Formats: sequence, structure tokens, C-alpha cells
Amino acid sequence: MGIFGRKTTDETVTAGADATVSPELAALTGDYSIDPAHSTLGFVARHAMVTNVKGKFNDFTGSLHLDGTDPSKSSATLDITMESIDTGSADRDGHLKTADFFKTDEFPTMTFRSTSAEALGGDDYRITGDLTILGVTKPLSIDLEFNGAAKDPFGNERVGFEGKAEILRSAWGLTWNAALETGGVLVSDKIKLNFDISAIKNA
Repeated sequence: MGIFGRKTTDETVTAGADATVSPELAALTGDYSIDPAHSTLGFVARHAMVTNVKGKFNDFTGSLHLDGTDPSKSSATLDITMESIDTGSADRDGHLKTADFFKTDEFPTMTFRSTSAEALGGDDYRITGDLTILGVTKPLSIDLEFNGAAKDPFGNERVGFEGKAEILRSAWGLTWNAALETGGVLVSDKIKLNFDISAIKNA
């Protein structure tokens, strides 16, 4: 995911045209699995023009390939079970699973497959890829902040980062809405996506 442009010493090597990489971080190169128990995939939608509704997906899997010498060669995949949507309201979650929104019987999974990654400077990175919802695939760029790497008490090598992105749900065919008497609509087209990810290096 291009998290290896983080500069921690004066000694660096060049990675691509724009990024510099600390040799100390080359040890992070490898394949990782996202740890769902310590990760959150969340979203925020504006409701009735006046407040935010927050939700998350509880069931997902993902993998990362991190390249410690050339961040642009890093990649990521993500598969999200749409039935696991959780907004804290059973009635609302039930509606989101119907044909008005995610049609989970017909389209049980949302996927992301990265196509490129880049270092933006400091601890900031961007990963771009294809997001597929309802069988519709559109590009999505996610801005990331590298939170660090550590070995946990069980001997797992972990990396962590936070990410954010915005989409217009109508681009994926999610167009259901209801007009308000006071003007405006019930659900915003713009959806904010939030990622808090912990990933474990594969043995």
C-alpha cells in the first residue's frame, strides 16, 4: 500500500521517481493478511440533511503485498460480506439489504482490487483500485496514513494504518432516496469511507 516511503533515518534509497525509502523499513516487505478482529471498515452517510448515520461491515477478508523498496509495487485486495452491514438499527440494516440498496441476495460481496500505489510524502500514501458494488466496477482512491509496525505478544509482525475516501453512491447504482417536506433528500449521495486496519505478516 505504499506505506514504506516513511523516512526515519538520513540514509535512504530511491524508490521510483518521487519516493525515498529508509533501508530499516525494507524488513516490512512481504505478504500480510488483514486482521478483522482488530480492524474496522466504516462509513458515514448524511441523514435527513441534519445528522450523520455511521455504520460498518463486520465480516470481511483482505490481503496486502507491501514492497519496502518500491512502494508503487505494493497492492491490496478486500472482500466484504454485505449481509454483515451494521448501523446499529436492525430495521435500517434490513432495508439496506433489500433491492432498494445492496440487493444482498443477488450481490453478496463488495470487492476492492488495487491497481496502483504511491507515496505522497511523510507518512501519507494513496492506493487506487477498482471498487465493485452491485456488479458495477468504478475506480476508488484511498488516502492512507501509516501508523507504524510492531510485534505483538503472540509473535505476530503487524502493520497498521488509517484510511479515508469519499464516493458518490449513485455511481454504483445506489440511487434510492426519499424527498423531505422541508426540501432535500433523506440519504446523502456522498458517502464517507473510513478504514482502521491492522494486518499480520504471513509466515
